[in-house]
Amino acid sequence: MTLPDAPTRGRSLRSTITSDGRVRLSLEERPLPELADGQVVVAVEASPINPSDLGVLLGPASPAGLTRDGDDLVGSVPAELLPRVRDRLDKSLPVGNEGAGTVVAGVPELVGKRVALFGGSIWADYRVADADAVVELPDDVSTAEGAALFVNPLTALAMVETMRAENHTALVHTAAASNLGQMLVKICADDGVPLVNIVRRPEQVELLKGIGAEHVVDSSQPDFAEQLTEAIRATGATLAFDAVGGGTLAGHILSAMERAQPPLASYTPYGSTTHKQVYIYGGLDRGPTELDRTFGMAWGLGGWLLTPYMQAAGPDEVQRMRARVAAEITTTFASTYTQHVSLAEALTPEAIAGYGKQATGEKYLINPNKA
Repeated sequence: MTLPDAPTRGRSLRSTITSDGRVRLSLEERPLPELADGQVVVAVEASPINPSDLGVLLGPASPAGLTRDGDDLVGSVPAELLPRVRDRLDKSLPVGNEGAGTVVAGVPELVGKRVALFGGSIWADYRVADADAVVELPDDVSTAEGAALFVNPLTALAMVETMRAENHTALVHTAAASNLGQMLVKICADDGVPLVNIVRRPEQVELLKGIGAEHVVDSSQPDFAEQLTEAIRATGATLAFDAVGGGTLAGHILSAMERAQPPLASYTPYGSTTHKQVYIYGGLDRGPTELDRTFGMAWGLGGWLLTPYMQAAGPDEVQRMRARVAAEITTTFASTYTQHVSLAEALTPEAIAGYGKQATGEKYLINPNKA
């Protein structure tokens, strides 16, 4: 049913990659889905820009190559990269994985309430959602704070749960000064999980140590390999989550894990029997993942994403995780933003040059109501 006071149209930020390799980013006004029983319309007031959003927004296109075409941004995808996105070619995709706002129509008990929501299509004026899928925000949690209730907090918690499920006892995390990385530092401190944090600049070492991190190594330092090995030896970490993806970092971690093992009682060319695992969950470096196999044969390298983890974990586990996030949203799971942009501003070359580089400490928040 469509309620008399329910909005019927709204703007949404969309991305299309065509079969001939053109990418077009546009802000389009479209009819909203018809409101069904048990659904609400949320007026979106805040939505963070996460790396997972950029995967939909840009695909394999570079933000540096985008130019103006009227109100849109256009660019190109190299022909050799088009097979990576074959299932989305010539389709207009909505963007935005999570956000928060005010319920303006639908289930009467929720109208006027501020809620957080997850599930795509949230870089928009309005989002229709199932009422049982939104989370009501407490009065002491701002809408901006509630906008990041899902992706980073649940990812950080799921990393720890994956560690436990796979019988590891400590973690390594890269790009560790990010909002997600800072959450993981706090979770591991609270839960007694040893954590090795890998960062890229000296000031990031100080940042993480300032919030309680014990083991922080800087990959820009000449003795990085030695520092990493010692931190892994001290913690016993045999599982890593890598946000970088490309380049040599995953291989360096596996090698350090091998070096950190006790000396073999008798020589074998196959290395230790201790299994070492790196999961790539991001793509800060879009180049090839390079491995110099100096870490024996007991190792694994794979991809890891939050959504498959949640599907496998089941509703009870996910609800437990969500409850912890809701209880600690202003402490453990607090997010900070350096820029607030409107939907239209998010489609300017200046803004996309900023959030497109995915720099640590430069997180953007979209506010559709911003002038």
